[in-house]
Amino acid sequence: MGHDPSPPSGPLQGLRVLELGQLIAGPFAGTLLAWFGAEVIKIEPPSGDPVRRWRGMQGDTSLWWRGVARNKRLVCLDLRTEEARALVRQMVPKVDVVIENFRPGRMEAWGLGPDVLTALNPNLVMCRVSAHGQTGPLRDRPGYASVAEARGGLRYLTGMPGGPTMRANLSMGDSLAGLYAAFGVVLALLHRERGGGGQTVDVSLVESVLGMLEAVVSEAAAGMPRERSGAGITGIVPSSAWACRDGEVVIGANGESVFARLCAAMGKPELAEDPRFQGNPARVENQAALDAAIGDWTRDLAVADVVAELTAAGVPAGPVQSPTDLLADAQLKSRGLFCEVWVGGKPVVLPELGPRLTESPGKTRWAGGDLGADTDAVLRELAGVDDPGLAALREAGITR
Repeated sequence: MGHDPSPPSGPLQGLRVLELGQLIAGPFAGTLLAWFGAEVIKIEPPSGDPVRRWRGMQGDTSLWWRGVARNKRLVCLDLRTEEARALVRQMVPKVDVVIENFRPGRMEAWGLGPDVLTALNPNLVMCRVSAHGQTGPLRDRPGYASVAEARGGLRYLTGMPGGPTMRANLSMGDSLAGLYAAFGVVLALLHRERGGGGQTVDVSLVESVLGMLEAVVSEAAAGMPRERSGAGITGIVPSSAWACRDGEVVIGANGESVFARLCAAMGKPELAEDPRFQGNPARVENQAALDAAIGDWTRDLAVADVVAELTAAGVPAGPVQSPTDLLADAQLKSRGLFCEVWVGGKPVVLPELGPRLTESPGKTRWAGGDLGADTDAVLRELAGVDDPGLAALREAGITR
C-alpha cells in the first residue's frame, strides 16, 4: 500500500507535526495524531527506528512498524550531525508541533531546545516525552516502560497475592505516555487556537502510569495501601476470572441485583440470601468461599456456554481471548476494527485506532514504509534543499 493520493481527512487535517526520537511513547503519540489527519513527518537515523526490527517480522520489517508508522512521512536524518540539525531548524517555522522523546538535555545539547525552536516559531507546540519528566532529581535517568510501570506503582499491583510482581506482555507505560502526549498536544493546540500562543507539553512515563492508578495513592495516604489481587480487583466481589473446561471466563457481578441473577443462573439462588454474601463488604470478607462456589460451577462447562447463560441472565461475562481469537471476534469485525493493507504484494492486518468520531473519523491511509521514503520530498518542501544538496547529504551519510 503506497501513500493515499487523496487529501488527509480528520479533525487534525492541516496540522503539521515533526516527530523526533525513536521507539514507542513519542512515536505512538505521532501515530494517534496522524490517524486523525495531521501530517506527521518522522525523522529516523540512518540505522532506522529500532521498532523496524522488533518482534514479529514480515520480510525485513516488523509488523509493529507497519502500524506505529502508518500515515507518516518518513525522513532519514542523522541528528548527531550539525548539518541535520540545521535542516530541522529550517523546518520548524513550517510546522505546528514538534514531538521528541530523547533523554532530557539532549535536545538542548543539539541546539534544538525549546528556547531555540520557539524563537524560530513562537506558536510552536513542543511535546517532550521522557522517563521522569523534564525537571526533578531523576530527570537525567533513562527509563523504559518496564521501569516506569515499576516506579509508577502499576507493577506492584500486578500478580498473585503474596507472589512476585508480574508484567503484562506489552509496553503499557509507553502507550499510556503516548496517549497523554497526544492529548496534551491537542489541548495545547486548542489553547493556541484561542489566542494563547505556543507552549511546551512535558510528559513523563512514570507520571502517565501513576495517573491511571485510581484511588491507590489516596488509599495509601489514608493507611489503606492496596496489594496484589491476582485475577480479581481489590474491594469488588465477585469480579475475577474462573477456569472452564476449555479456557477462562471473566465475570463481573458486584451489584446486588446482578449478583442475585448470577446466583440464579448458577442454580444456587440461596447464595444471594446467604449473610456471608449480602452486600459487597460481606462478599469481600468472604471472597475465597464465593470464588470457590463460582469456580465449582464453571469448571466443567465450556466458556461459550457460561457466557451465553450469563448473558441471557443479564450478568456481564466474557471469554479471555487470545490474539487469534480477537481476529475472529464478531463484534470487533462488525465494528471494522481490523483493516488490511498491502505492503510489497503481501497483506498486513492492522488494528484500527480510536476514538470514533461520527463526522471526522480517523483513517489508515498507508502502512509504515521504508526508511527514508519521503526524505527528498520533505527536505525539498520544508528545508529548500535542491538536488545537489540532497546528493551531498547522501554522500556524507547524513541521510538516505
